[in-house]
Order: sequence, then structure tokens, then C-alpha cells
Amino acid sequence: MSAAPLGELLLIFLRIGNLTFGGGEPAMAALQRELVQRRDWLSPGRYGLAYALARITPGTNVLAFCAAVAWYVRGWPAALGAVLVSTIPSALLAVALTVLYEEVKGNRAAAGAIAGLLAAAVGMMGAAAWNLVRSRLGRGDRLRTALLAGGSLALLAGLSVPPIPVLAVAAAVGALWPRPALERPSREPA
Repeated sequence: MSAAPLGELLLIFLRIGNLTFGGGEPAMAALQRELVQRRDWLSPGRYGLAYALARITPGTNVLAFCAAVAWYVRGWPAALGAVLVSTIPSALLAVALTVLYEEVKGNRAAAGAIAGLLAAAVGMMGAAAWNLVRSRLGRGDRLRTALLAGGSLALLAGLSVPPIPVLAVAAAVGALWPRPALERPSREPA
């Protein structure tokens, strides 16, 4: 892991938090690319732990995720800064877009643009999900990962089971079906 300059880290949160559309999943995927893959400021294990903890935290998951990831990289000042730079500009943008939408909602071109944005957001959420699943596809772990991911998707999408029971079932299965010895991480996420 290389050291992250606080200013550069916060600029990444500012850019991703305010220029990534489609909700938290695409933003989290973009942060994974920037912090884990490109800059090596965060290990895949810590990214996964921050993601999992953010998903079970009440409220806005992406804010909890930004705080956790920034805390791992640079501590409390980064956590607070990441939440602020990720929220304030995008909140102001949301207000501006709401006003703009009210002005153009009857326009056919605007409706087409909104439909295109929604389709792109779904694609970005799929890419984020794939990045998470792909990182768990180690040797000897493919069946376990596929069944946990597929089963969770089936429960959520197919049977409309709420997220908390799905997470509880996945946690129980994960605890009862441990990862193979070759793939088991150390006590502290890498």
C-alpha cells in the first residue's frame, strides 16, 4: 500500500461523488478502481469489508462507505472530508436538477435523455456488482461465491425478500461454509 496525500484523496471523492450518476453502486465501483486498482491505497479486503459494513448501516450506504474507505486510507480527517465533498455539491446539484426537471418534464427529448440515463445507471450497477463478485472468484471458491451471489439475487429480485434477511442468510451460509484454506484471508483484511 502506498501513502495517499489527503488533498488528492479528497479530490477523488469530490470527482466521483459528484460526477458519478446512478446511485451508490457506480460510485463505489469507481472508488474501487481509483483506490484499489489504480493507486493501491486500499486493499481489496478492506474495500470489501467497508462495502459490507456500509450495506448493513442504516441511512445512505454510499456515505457510510465513503467514510469507511477514507478512514482506512487516511483516518478521521479523510473520513469527514470525504463525506462532505461527496455530499454538499451533489445535494446542490440534485436541487438544481429537480428544478430543471419540473421545467422540461413534458419535453420528448428530455424524457428520452432521462430514459438513457436510467439505462446507463443500471449498467453501472451491474458493473459494480460484477467487480465485487469477481474479486471473490479465487481458486476453490467459485461455487461458493456463485451460489451466494446467485442465491442473494434470487431472494431479492425473484422472491422480493427484503435486504436485511438476505444479508442474514448470506452471513449464516458464509459462516457455515468457510472459504477454502488457500483462499482464507488473514485476521486483518489485506
